[in-house]
Amino acid sequence: MECVIYQEQTGTCEEIDCRQADGGCQVILDRLAALKPDEFAWIRMGEPRYEELQRLGDYLMLHPLAIEDAVQAHQRPKQERYGDVLAVAVKTLWFVEQTAEVETGEVMIFLGSSFALTVRHGANDPTVEAARRLAEQPDMTRLGPVSVLHAVTDVVVDAYAQSAVQVRRDLTDLEECVFSPVREDLTEQIYSLKREVVEFRDAIQPLVPVMQPFTTAREGWPRQVLPYFRDVADHLARADTEVRALDDLLVSVLDAHLAKVGTWQNDDMRRISAWAAIFAIPTMVAGIYGMNFDHMPELEWPYGYPCALAVMALGAGLLYRAFRRNGWL
Repeated sequence: MECVIYQEQTGTCEEIDCRQADGGCQVILDRLAALKPDEFAWIRMGEPRYEELQRLGDYLMLHPLAIEDAVQAHQRPKQERYGDVLAVAVKTLWFVEQTAEVETGEVMIFLGSSFALTVRHGANDPTVEAARRLAEQPDMTRLGPVSVLHAVTDVVVDAYAQSAVQVRRDLTDLEECVFSPVREDLTEQIYSLKREVVEFRDAIQPLVPVMQPFTTAREGWPRQVLPYFRDVADHLARADTEVRALDDLLVSVLDAHLAKVGTWQNDDMRRISAWAAIFAIPTMVAGIYGMNFDHMPELEWPYGYPCALAVMALGAGLLYRAFRRNGWL
C-alpha cells in the first residue's frame, strides 16, 4: 500500500510508503485524518486483502458492494456512483512478446472529494506510470482527485494502442504466411490470435460508453479537465476502431486460409486420381492377359510379352504427359 499527498495550490506531493506488514493501513488513516482543505490523497493498493480494504473503505465511506468488486476483480469496465464516491472499473492490457499473448488485469478507481483510491489486479501496474506523469505535471494535480482518474485511464488507453500495434504486426506476419506458396497449416495460430483479439475487444468496447460522460461538464469537476478526458476518449475510440478492424481482418484471414487448405486438398485428390488413372492402364492390360482362356490373341506370338509391356508403358506415359500439361501432376 502506498499513499501520495498532493497539495493542489502548489502541485507538490508527499509520498508515504506503507508497504510494511504492520501498521501500514493505520499510517494511511492517520494521514488522511490530517489532510488540509487544499490537499488530497491518492492511495495505491495492489491485490489487497478484504480486511485491509474494508478497514480503509469504512473510513472513506465506500459501499460494501464496491469493496467486494474491488477485491474480487473480474469486473466489466463500468462506472458506479455510491453517494459522494465515484467508482470506475477499467481493464488493463499488455502484450507479452515472448508468448505473443495479450495479458489482462484490472484497476478499480474510487474518487471522493479529497481522495483517490486505486486497487490494482494483475502483473502490470499502470498506476506507477500514472504517478510519474502526475509528478511531472503539477498543473494537473491542481485539478484535484479527478486528475488521478485521468492519469490512470490515459496510461491504460496508451497501453491499448501499443498492444494493438503488436497484434497488428502479428496479424501481418500471419497474412504473409497464409498467402505464401509454402504449405503450412496455420489454423491454430489464427485461432489463438483471434482469441487474443476477442479478449482485447472485451476490454475496450465496454469502456467507450464509460469514458464518454467524462468528456462533458459534471458537477464538482473543474472544466479545465474536460479537454484531457476528450483526448483520452479520442485515443480510446481509435483503439476501438483498430480492434474492430483486426477482428474483421482475422475472420477474412481465417476464411482465406481455409479456402487455401481446401485448394490443397483438391490438388491432392487430383494427383491421387491422376496416378490412379496412370496405373489403371497396366493393371487393365495385365488383367486381360492374366485371364485363363485357351484361345487369346498373341499368346503364341514371340513378341507378345514385350509388346504388352510396350503398350502399358506407352499408355501410362501418354496419360502422365497429359496430366502434367493440365497441371494435375
